[in-house]
Amino acid sequence: MTRTAETFARPLFDAHCDAPMKVVDLGGDFTCESAPMHVTLPALEEAGVRVQVFASCAVYPDTPPDRIVERGVAMVDAVGAMAEASAGRMRVAATARDVQEAMAGGPIGALVALEGADPLEGRAENLRSLVGRGVRSVIFAWKDNEFSGTAFGTNRGLSREGERLLGLAEEIRVMVDVSHLSDSAFDDVCARSSRPFIASHSNCRSLCPHLRNLTDAMIRALADRGGVMGINLAPHFLDAAHSAAMAALRRGTSSGPLSPAQKADLAARRAAIPLPSFDLVAAHVLHAIRIGGEDVVGLGGDLDGIELLPVGIETVADYPKIASLLRAAGLSDRQIDKVCYANLLRVFTEVLA
Repeated sequence: MTRTAETFARPLFDAHCDAPMKVVDLGGDFTCESAPMHVTLPALEEAGVRVQVFASCAVYPDTPPDRIVERGVAMVDAVGAMAEASAGRMRVAATARDVQEAMAGGPIGALVALEGADPLEGRAENLRSLVGRGVRSVIFAWKDNEFSGTAFGTNRGLSREGERLLGLAEEIRVMVDVSHLSDSAFDDVCARSSRPFIASHSNCRSLCPHLRNLTDAMIRALADRGGVMGINLAPHFLDAAHSAAMAALRRGTSSGPLSPAQKADLAARRAAIPLPSFDLVAAHVLHAIRIGGEDVVGLGGDLDGIELLPVGIETVADYPKIASLLRAAGLSDRQIDKVCYANLLRVFTEVLA
């Protein structure tokens, strides 16, 4: 698939990437095109991404409890440092007006997200301090915590403190994000929310039966509440065969520490699993539209949070291919605009102050 002037002309809005983790953990230089990252400033500019949500996941992979707050704050602050290092080419977006100005051609808008509310130390009220540092979106839990159950946990819903966090987030105009939450917690957010919310990086479970993906009922509920799901580029979220192969590989792996030889063997076996085609992105977009309508779906690639990508995409610089892919799948210009930026622009403009 080749890039065309038409695809470059369309602005893009992506709801989830983990570049701050690579900046903090690996010292990645966000401003450098050759940095070993999926998302860099030059790649965002090349793709035409006007707004990027940057996630801060403090508990990944196995952060000691006494370092979770420090790690979370470090990643939140890293987004501000990335913007400062951009020499005016990117700025942290704090308001709906900031997001709109970024989409209109101003500096790229960097929205700061908390992926797992663990740095709040179990108290919803502590969200206020991180909002003061730039956070404008929150996933309550990445793995089960004091606020919520998650897709790989106990399937419990929101706790009493999780309900308080939902109420406070809506009160102070922070986006609520249900990716990673358990099905029961998703239902609780639906029942108790008064504003639209998002599933920033989740696909369609009926196409790929991964627990991180949304069922058709969840997609309909999200659409009914004016929300948006961001299509995730992880192969095991896109492709049922790849997901099953990865699950089998995990089942055959020791739960304890692995030796260097075991790690090398695991990596080799994982690399032997065929990667899915990029065309599956269109399949998930089309299914989401059939179930929830054309206002429910956007982009949320999970870049830098995933190691593998489908065939046809290597970094965010390849995002312009998405427009051509969706056009070939039969979507109209209006529908392509909604998927590429307009739906996420709408929901963030409505929720942010």
